[in-house]
Amino acid sequence: MRTDSAMAKSGVDLPLERASVEAAHEAIKEYIHCTPVVTSRTVNELASTPQPPEALIGTMCEGRNPAHPKIRLFFKCENYQRIGAFKSRGAFHALSRLSGEQLSRGVVTHSSGNHAQALALAARTHGIKAHIVMPTISTPSKIAATKDYGAEVIFSGSTSQEREAVVEDVIEKTGAILVPPYDHPHIILGQGTMALELEKQVEELVKGDPSLSVHGTSKEPTKIPEPTNGSSENGTLPTHRRRAGQLDAVISPLGGGGMLAGIATALQDTGTRVFGAEPSFEGADDGRRGLEANQRITTVKTLTIADGLRTPVGEINWTIISDRSKVQGVFAVTEEQILSAMRLVLERMKVFVEPSAVVGLAVCLYDEGFRSLVEHEGGEEGWDIGVILSGGNTTVEAISKMFAADDKHAERAEAKVGRDGKRIAENIAG
Repeated sequence: MRTDSAMAKSGVDLPLERASVEAAHEAIKEYIHCTPVVTSRTVNELASTPQPPEALIGTMCEGRNPAHPKIRLFFKCENYQRIGAFKSRGAFHALSRLSGEQLSRGVVTHSSGNHAQALALAARTHGIKAHIVMPTISTPSKIAATKDYGAEVIFSGSTSQEREAVVEDVIEKTGAILVPPYDHPHIILGQGTMALELEKQVEELVKGDPSLSVHGTSKEPTKIPEPTNGSSENGTLPTHRRRAGQLDAVISPLGGGGMLAGIATALQDTGTRVFGAEPSFEGADDGRRGLEANQRITTVKTLTIADGLRTPVGEINWTIISDRSKVQGVFAVTEEQILSAMRLVLERMKVFVEPSAVVGLAVCLYDEGFRSLVEHEGGEEGWDIGVILSGGNTTVEAISKMFAADDKHAERAEAKVGRDGKRIAENIAG
């Protein structure tokens, strides 16, 4: 699909660097919520407890002693963001970079849910027209919410070719500006603003209660390996010093990659490592597999319950995510692990989230490779980790179905069955 030239060249040409994320935050802060950061002693204790040996059976870590990391988690609750997900950040920033003439033409995008609602809200706020192309298999509640924000919803087939053909038709007829769901610098920079907030919020929390941090009782800053591709002469990574209130790492869900790329851009050269998290079901872990193959995977066809992560990593986002100086790794978790993490957040933290939101927590709890990394690099003191809870756009009915005790493979109530009753697996932009 062609990128609309007006969107590509709109506004100020901002480089993908931290200063641009700071400028993005200044541009959108009046339109978005500074979402809360919460902690949980119960979840910290679970994350810091070794897994039972049987949990490693069938994995690459089978036969090893389970890792015993010390972890303190700080949850950035983007489920409390406007429209219930982080996507508002990118949408508002994209529109802030359009000229008055461009805004007057209206905007168009294709999305099955969160980006659709975010762009509809941003367009209504700016008093302009929004054309949203949505697959017919989109969740009824998300279609209704998009319409409630004043957007014109145009239905399409579920394949990328069908969706993009309808978008092209809208652009041809109306002259509307295309605002992509994730693969554009303005979207990336907008999503990265959550990392700036997270940094400051964690610092303030730990200042008020040092015990929240693994570094809180240290008299001196802690040495941890520097996130870099380089190595010292003895083969170990060079070190830098961390103090209480400075995150050792941030882990973010990875779908199309706009959020992870934005966070990595915001945190580059700060000393905070950045990781991505994906579902593994039916090849949804295209980011992880692409890094292993040293090549971006362009097609994803999966029915993972983490429906917001059913998209392949975008081209621009891949250039950031595949740079090990910016993103230090991507990990994948099973459907069962996602559900387990989701149950923990719902029942113990009392936070309402969708499955896509908890993949980062699931990695911290269950991915032995990641846990071993924290144990090795964090040592006796451990790591403070920021975890992005990306959204909460699901329903009680969908959650009930996912946790149905008599059906281990419970279907989601959304984006799985088309109008003709056929099951559909398609990479739909979130």
